[in-house]
Amino acid sequence: MVSKKIIGIIGLGYVGLPLAHAFSFKHKVIGYDINEERINELRRLEDSTLELDTNQLAEAKSNQIIFTSNDNELSNCSIFIITVPTPVDSAKKPDLKPIINASKLVGKYLKIEDIVIYESTVYPGATEEICVPILCKESGLVYNQDFFCGYSPERINPGDKIHTLSKIVKVTSGSNPEIAEEVNNLYKDIIDAGTYMAPSIRVAEAAKVIENTQRDINIAFVNELAILFSKMDIDTISVLKAAETKWNFLPFRPGLVGGHCIGVDPFYLTYKAQQLGYNPEIILAGRRMNDNMGSHIANRVIKMLLKKNIEIKKSKVLIYGITFKENCPDIRNSKVIDIYNELVDFGCNVDVADYFAKPDEVERSFNFKLTEEPITNDYDAIIMAVAHDKYKNYRFKQDQIIFDVKSILPQYSERL
Repeated sequence: MVSKKIIGIIGLGYVGLPLAHAFSFKHKVIGYDINEERINELRRLEDSTLELDTNQLAEAKSNQIIFTSNDNELSNCSIFIITVPTPVDSAKKPDLKPIINASKLVGKYLKIEDIVIYESTVYPGATEEICVPILCKESGLVYNQDFFCGYSPERINPGDKIHTLSKIVKVTSGSNPEIAEEVNNLYKDIIDAGTYMAPSIRVAEAAKVIENTQRDINIAFVNELAILFSKMDIDTISVLKAAETKWNFLPFRPGLVGGHCIGVDPFYLTYKAQQLGYNPEIILAGRRMNDNMGSHIANRVIKMLLKKNIEIKKSKVLIYGITFKENCPDIRNSKVIDIYNELVDFGCNVDVADYFAKPDEVERSFNFKLTEEPITNDYDAIIMAVAHDKYKNYRFKQDQIIFDVKSILPQYSERL
């Protein structure tokens, strides 16, 4: 029975930790991560991702969850759930090293009748084309005879305290009908919103990768509208609000598209498409548009400085926010850095402030130090780049240039 099996969660980031917490109420859970610092903070009941609070971590601990960086602890697991990240490299090609290494690790401990479930975003076919052969090689077992696989794409939205794990419908799948049913029942135990059993692993993989690709393309469209309307001296948000009065108009907003999902997942689909000899024009066009928004914003701010006869090389600019999205400490693939780099290239003196981001991580990733409690009156221009809730009540001098990327300050008109 599923209820008596020990579950191993491999990867304790934004996806794996909430999953481990949820399963700990129903099963014994081994939460594994290669990062010892991460394991130590979880043992101290601290979560730097802010997905779980101290009480939730204490709950998990009382439920006999084990947080460990010792892979030997996985030896008694019968269900392995892999939740490692799937980034892209500098050439925008899928970086499968984390999921390959996780598969090698699990393969060492794989036993007869075990199930390996992948939650990491991949291109359609990757689970069975890339991961399964590794599991077979490392374990010496036969797929769909000795061991089985499932795929249940993660739908975690970092920083979102409303659409949490149990409140989002979970897509599930398995390597044969019986395993699909078992995987589906496993998740049914923890997902209040219910599950949807896809007909195959490849369908579930494809469903995941198009979810964020669809968002990417829609945001690219409104970003293009924002560029067009700025040239026409029309406020984009006002146009969108008017259009949204139609019942089937989709409420997307312009902005920066970074992070480890929307700004990454489309490249998994385009990579597979190009392998098949097909050039996915719309998807790639959307990516180009969104990747150029940081430069577009910086150039608009430069023009505003010039209109006020402010010498660019003496100008001081403050950017509020460096994380990839609001109310979240995650700086991975943040596109705010594109604004920063463009302004620095122009010769501006640029400071960045963000009370959510971790200063040491920012310095290590971007090679500059965050500015703590900046005196806003000292700056010629201020860019509100991330919509942290704390920023929504900020007020500035009337003669300052305020560029509101996320339209969180309605009293200032200069925005995307």
